[in-house]
Amino acid sequence: MNKTILIAIWMLISLQTNAQRNVVVIIADDLGKDFCDIYPDHANNTVHLTNVRRLLEKGVVFNNAWANPLCSPTRAGILTGRYSFRTGVGDVVDGSNPDLNTNENIIPKVLNLYNPNGIAKACFGKWHLTAFGPAGYNYPNLMGFDHFEGSLTGALGQPGQQVTGYYNWTKITNGVNSTCTNYASTENVSNAITYLNNQPTTKPFFVWLAFNAPHTPYQLPPASLISNTTLSGLQSDITANPTPYFQAMVEAMDTELGRFFDYLVSIGKWDTTDFIFIGDNGDDSYVAQSSPAKGSVYQGGITVPFIVSGPDIINPNRTSDALVNTADIFATVLEMFGDTDWQSQIPTATVDSHSLMPILTNEATTVRPWAFSEVFRVTPLASDGKAIRNANYKLIKFSNGTEKLFNLTADASETTNLLNTTLSDTDVTNYNYLCTEMSNLVGTGIICTALDNDTFLDATEIFVLENPFKSKIQINNSTKGDLFELYTVKGEKIAEGTDVATRDFSTLAKGTYIVKLVKQKKVFKIIKE
Repeated sequence: MNKTILIAIWMLISLQTNAQRNVVVIIADDLGKDFCDIYPDHANNTVHLTNVRRLLEKGVVFNNAWANPLCSPTRAGILTGRYSFRTGVGDVVDGSNPDLNTNENIIPKVLNLYNPNGIAKACFGKWHLTAFGPAGYNYPNLMGFDHFEGSLTGALGQPGQQVTGYYNWTKITNGVNSTCTNYASTENVSNAITYLNNQPTTKPFFVWLAFNAPHTPYQLPPASLISNTTLSGLQSDITANPTPYFQAMVEAMDTELGRFFDYLVSIGKWDTTDFIFIGDNGDDSYVAQSSPAKGSVYQGGITVPFIVSGPDIINPNRTSDALVNTADIFATVLEMFGDTDWQSQIPTATVDSHSLMPILTNEATTVRPWAFSEVFRVTPLASDGKAIRNANYKLIKFSNGTEKLFNLTADASETTNLLNTTLSDTDVTNYNYLCTEMSNLVGTGIICTALDNDTFLDATEIFVLENPFKSKIQINNSTKGDLFELYTVKGEKIAEGTDVATRDFSTLAKGTYIVKLVKQKKVFKIIKE
């Protein structure tokens, strides 16, 4: 058989296979890496994810995946492929913070542009991208989903009542609200199965399966879903010892996932379905094994479990150290369905998503040089800020002007802020690179001081004795009468004189500043505690 005929046959098979491709995105709510036994060296106190582990044999486990620190921003980023500063969703959507704009081109909208009415698009479980109320009941459908069945809010319960959680919650079905008393994780899977049962067997599907578990309120799941038979379920016990209930909720979610997987096997869709499993942010501080956790741009708040599994994986059952943003799911899902020209379908949108397909097909080991995350609130908190990392280093720029630089390879727990130490040439190079990249990305509000080793501690010449400082800026070898100038990181001069050694700066706001010794021609970055 000649080569031309072989190529034609391969192309025909590829087209037929792609036409049958299905994609399921599975989101666990408030689940960081700590409790996931798919990362066995991460923490000792893990949950055995029996059914999630079924994805490993035909999948890739990503070790360095970043989400946003909170639920809504991560979901907005996945669906749009855009960072929070573009979508405006930087905090939890609760009525006081912005919803995801209906004009955004989210995954189901783009799929419909690519293949009008040719792909079934359904969303089950937690939405959390619009404020709860009748005006938002149709929101997921307006955004392109053919079918929505789940909850709109962050935590399950009945609005206006004491939270009753997973056994009594307001469910929305295509714009119609009702009270659901089925355990939420069970209901989510049952709804997905019922929906797929009613679809043509030849129609590809995109399913967004977003569990509320293991988000608070912590409750004892049905006994049939968990292995721990010692839990009382009493609120007093949950309050005193929340971790085993959190773990039980993770296990119950995993058990229900197994039921969903078994269903796909029974209808012959298991081998034609790509799965993406993630957590939407780090563990809640109630149970977190690393701190700071959910809500922060430290590793405990944004590093999440991430598995991609299915027929698109070449050389499966492997791990990847590639840097990944959860926003990369946007382009990856579209290309799994064969839509490799998605950008031309939404030409006016700035999309930050990088398709992971080159990694999944084993053609590349990485698709992006850095990962980015951020959190910002209408009412700012001290933890608000932006983070960017490359393979080894991470830079955090807090909204109050404070900044921190970590070598994650040597300091995975982020205990040593390198900006308070003598910087090596490598430290300086990485700071300058990451800060410049963040500034170029965000466009405004990021100030980068061009660092140089002479700028920081040099024991043989002039250096700051205490950095961070509380009240006095102490500089060795500076002589009385030396003229100093003090600047904000934005370049605004706020003090000058010849009394740097004796002046009291205790009332100065916390943050990062630049002090210049005019005669010595020395510039130092200093941090006020």
